[in-house]
Amino acid sequence: MSRVKRILVFRFSALGDVAMTIPVLWSFTKQYPDYEMVFVSRPFVGKLFEPLSNVRFIGVDFNGRYKGFGGLVRLFLDLRKEGPFDFMVDLHGVLRTQVLKTLFRLAGVSSFSIDKGRAPKKALTRKTHKIFRPLATSFDNYRQVFLEAGLDFHLGPFPGRQLYGLAKETKTFECMKGESVKVGFAPFAKHPWKMWPEEKARVLVEEMEKRGFRIFLFGGRGAEQEQLAKWALGRSQIHNLAGQYGMDDELRLMGQLDVMVSMDSANMHLASLVETPVVSIWGATHPYAGFYGWGQDPDSAVQTELACRPCSVFGNKPCHRGDFACMQRISPEMVIQKISRIIQA
Repeated sequence: MSRVKRILVFRFSALGDVAMTIPVLWSFTKQYPDYEMVFVSRPFVGKLFEPLSNVRFIGVDFNGRYKGFGGLVRLFLDLRKEGPFDFMVDLHGVLRTQVLKTLFRLAGVSSFSIDKGRAPKKALTRKTHKIFRPLATSFDNYRQVFLEAGLDFHLGPFPGRQLYGLAKETKTFECMKGESVKVGFAPFAKHPWKMWPEEKARVLVEEMEKRGFRIFLFGGRGAEQEQLAKWALGRSQIHNLAGQYGMDDELRLMGQLDVMVSMDSANMHLASLVETPVVSIWGATHPYAGFYGWGQDPDSAVQTELACRPCSVFGNKPCHRGDFACMQRISPEMVIQKISRIIQA
């Protein structure tokens, strides 16, 4: 009996980028069932990988055992015990993965790394003489690494609802009971230039409330949780879910929504994994940079056409105009129109 072929795969962060690997890995494992993947990332994303057959997840703590250069050597030694590996796939392309790639190469394991397409992204986001066209998506870039390893495959339709247990009778949440339209709203993002101004977000919540929608607020623990608690205080149609559930339950909750409203953030990608339609709000960034949600309708992106957009790939650069027009010109009514189009379809 021949040995199972085994691939070591790295992608450490961020949550949205890790979530975007899931449809790619699922497509690969369906078309190459004789391969096993060992996927290495941060521990908190492990739940995303549980439904994937032939994918074994290993969570690593870079603040503990694997901190610093010595920690990377320990990680290399620990991972060697999980082998042997036929080759290594680097879906991140950062200093940590470069070090690990070198160590594995010295141990006789070949490696293949992602091409992030920095030059076309720079051309898309520069202030003048932009080359404004859709770039390869992250899904395409991830697939390309496997292609370079000689393993061609097509990107599936992805049965997220089935994989995450939503196609059958699923866990019932008290807040989800009832027949009214259920809209999720995730108003936060990692960087402020990807976030809609709070006053507009609050008006959107009020407008959805007037229409009889039930609103489910998503966010992190701490300050985000506290802010959303104020929005929901004393309002029976608004449910603050921030910081109350683990990732597996958040996926189930998102899967029971009629529509999710999010920024260009991880929540867009999580909702996409469970096939929930997403209305996404875009400011400094743009879907053309390749980070749009899996399977989402391009017409569900809310954005304003400005010559300066996009000014950033990741939304981490301050507005050079000083007026944040890309977000300020998006009205709550524009978002409501996109929501209505989805729920009336």
